[in-house]
Amino acid sequence: MLKPNHDIMPEEGKIISLRNEFNHAEVSTLSEGEEKPQKKRDIKQLVAVIPPASQLMRREEPKVREKRIRVRLKDNIQPDELHLSPSLAKFIGVKERVELSVPGKKRMSFKPVLNESVPENEVWVNTEVMRERGVADNSLATVRGA
Repeated sequence: MLKPNHDIMPEEGKIISLRNEFNHAEVSTLSEGEEKPQKKRDIKQLVAVIPPASQLMRREEPKVREKRIRVRLKDNIQPDELHLSPSLAKFIGVKERVELSVPGKKRMSFKPVLNESVPENEVWVNTEVMRERGVADNSLATVRGA
């Protein structure tokens, strides 16, 4: 450990004390009757403030669940409805609306109808609505809860 080094500067009337030990410096400035210690913070204290990477990863917002499925066109379905299986609805977290996204087309929003007869890897939509939007039968699309 090094001992403090004192330098007196008569023109300013201040005493400057420097202490160096293993990359840790402490600087104190003394004026007439005034003490203002200025300490450099320890690097371990500064690093303790930064959270670990695993904690940062857990803070992420819940991801939007989505699944790639086949779009099947049916005539007996209402224009604003999308029929899907209950297991698929549970997986994507369906609430009030379902979003159907076809590559190269716009996203479409439908009212979900749970139907046991629909296979899990496909959804049923009205034929006329999808033909107007340029989507063919058995097309690949992404479905997500909106």
